[in-house]
Amino acid sequence: MKKIIKHSQALFFVFSIVLLLSGCGAAQQSASNGSSTAQNEASSQDSSKKAETVDLTISAAASLTDALKEIQTLYESSHKDVQLNFNFGGSGALEKQIEQGAPSDLFLSASKKNMKSLVDQQLIEGDKQKTWLTNELVAVIPTDGTMNIASVNDLTKEEVKKVAIGIPESVPAGKYAQEALTNVKLWDVLQSKLVQAKDVRQVLQYVETGNADVGFVYKTDALTSQKAKIAFEVDPKTYSSVEYPIGIIKASKHTQEAEDFYAYLQSQESLNIMTKYGFTIPK
Repeated sequence: MKKIIKHSQALFFVFSIVLLLSGCGAAQQSASNGSSTAQNEASSQDSSKKAETVDLTISAAASLTDALKEIQTLYESSHKDVQLNFNFGGSGALEKQIEQGAPSDLFLSASKKNMKSLVDQQLIEGDKQKTWLTNELVAVIPTDGTMNIASVNDLTKEEVKKVAIGIPESVPAGKYAQEALTNVKLWDVLQSKLVQAKDVRQVLQYVETGNADVGFVYKTDALTSQKAKIAFEVDPKTYSSVEYPIGIIKASKHTQEAEDFYAYLQSQESLNIMTKYGFTIPK
C-alpha cells in the first residue's frame, strides 16, 4: 500500500513538472508573439509616416536654380512631411508642359506672358498668382577673355564670332535680348552670329566654355559664375521689365501644401535669400 502511495506521489510530481514547463513555453511563445506584433505595428507606423510625405513638383525658370536650392534645404528642414521636386527649364517650355497636363503644383516663371497664358486658360486662378521678383538683362563674356566689349554696339566687331541667347520663343531672357537688339537696330545685323540655347543657364555655359564670345543672361546668372563676367548691362529702356510671377496650378493634388510653399516664397526669409542672389523685390 505504501508503495502505491509513493508511486502515485512520484507520478503527481512528474505531472506537475510537465505542466510547469508547458506553461513556461506558452508564456515564452506568447511573449514572442507579442514582440512580433509590436514590431509589425511599429513597422506599419513607419510605413504610414513615409506614405504621408507629400511630393510637391515646382516648375521653375532656370535662372532661379541656385536660390531655390538654398530655399529647398531650409524649407524641407522645417517641413519634414514635404519633399520639393524642382523642374527647371525655360519658362515657355514649362508653360507648354503644364498645358499638356504634366504634373505640377506651382509655376515660377521668368515672364508675365507665360503666366498670363495659363491664367487665361484657367489652369491657374487669377487670385492664386502674383509678381514675385524682378531682374535685369546683362551681357557676359569669359572671365579670362581678352576682347574689349563694353556696349551692345561692340557685338558688331569682326572678332566677335558667336553671340549666345535663349530661344526667344521659349526662353524669356532670349525674348528680352531679341527685343533689346531689335530696338537698337541690331537684331538683323547679328543674325549670322547668334547661337540659340534651350534656357538661360545653357547660354551661360556656352560663354563659360568658350563656345560663345558673348551671351545674354540675367544679372543673377552672371553673379553665380566664376568663369563669366558682366561685360555690360543692357539698357533697360530697350526691353520690357523682367518680372517673375509665381502661381499655384489649379489641378494640384496637394493644394494646402502648395499654398503653404507659395506663402513661404513671399516670406521675408525667402525674399532675403532671393536678394542675396541678385534678384530685386517689386515695390
